[in-house]
Amino acid sequence: MPRRRTKRDSDRTSLAGDVDVLICGASFAGLAVARELAGSGADVLVLDRYEVGERQTSACGIPTEWLSALGLEAATRQTFGELVAHTAHGVARHPLPYPFSTFDYPHLCALLDEQNDARFETATVHGRTGDTVHTDRGDLRASLIVDALGWRRILAPPESAHQPPEAPLSRGLEVHPPGASEDLEIWVDRRYAPAGYSWCFPAGDELRIGVGSYDPRFHVKGTTVQLAGDLGSEPERFQGNWIPHRLRDATEDGIFFCGDSAGHCIPLTAEGIRTALYFGIACGRELRRVIEGAGSRRAALHRYHAFSAGHERKFKWMLRLQQLVPAVPPRLLTPAVSAMSTRAFVRWAFVHYLDIAHPAFARAAPARRAGAPVRIAA
Repeated sequence: MPRRRTKRDSDRTSLAGDVDVLICGASFAGLAVARELAGSGADVLVLDRYEVGERQTSACGIPTEWLSALGLEAATRQTFGELVAHTAHGVARHPLPYPFSTFDYPHLCALLDEQNDARFETATVHGRTGDTVHTDRGDLRASLIVDALGWRRILAPPESAHQPPEAPLSRGLEVHPPGASEDLEIWVDRRYAPAGYSWCFPAGDELRIGVGSYDPRFHVKGTTVQLAGDLGSEPERFQGNWIPHRLRDATEDGIFFCGDSAGHCIPLTAEGIRTALYFGIACGRELRRVIEGAGSRRAALHRYHAFSAGHERKFKWMLRLQQLVPAVPPRLLTPAVSAMSTRAFVRWAFVHYLDIAHPAFARAAPARRAGAPVRIAA
């Protein structure tokens, strides 16, 4: 369970001051950045409105190899070797070329948090002026600032902000009734989402049942309740969120963005956990180079921006598929899904899909100089 570090009432003291690295956001992306800075000697502060691991916002599933690459296996709830795909007219079973696992969100965040030596404080981030971040507990200044706060991109200049339903965002809603199943299931069925898909991800003693819509104007609560009922479950413990489906600049106005704030969520599947970890690791490694005097902040901003932008072609292809699927006539969906269930096709598709953010990247850690003096050059 996460450590209780919330400051309340008279104990909610000022945070005003200076730090070397300020990471705003303590979910997958922010914790991955902090992990890469462990032992660097920098004064790293992580902020979040909530406790570490307090507020789950996704179905919490990931290719199992990512858990082992980061030493997070203990958070696993259930592992699957097959994907069951439903359409309005049939069902197809796809043997997966690599296992996929659901995990416990608070447990995984606690394990990831243990891998850093950063300080953590609860605070609400309101915005930024230059190198000063404004919070409800005072203003903080840092030479290196990371926005891992989610799709709102709070630390970006006001002119780059966007809001649903006009913004390139999908929407998802999920319920967590008790139950058990051996099947990892998705539905491409327009009864639940005219443009999108639905899912049931078992996680030990609970089911994570949800609906995602690529159209932000489509309200998914009614069809989420409908799907839960169709599966014989009560719709309880609701959670939902907006999901970016377009890659954004990973740096802007001197700030590093990762996770949903940079659009690091794969279109079509709306998978954002492993990409948040992947790009968070990349961001953290660039920050560490600056801290160790191996490069300037300007160089780090350039390198990290180029790294993220180098994935644009893959993200655009997934977005084209996202736009194509709703256009396929329903009567053709079932034969199309069945045709894609051959072992050779599944292996080809899933291997290329994993390569978008491969777990080998997490294992290929660069050499580190533990306790190196902090030298942050502009």
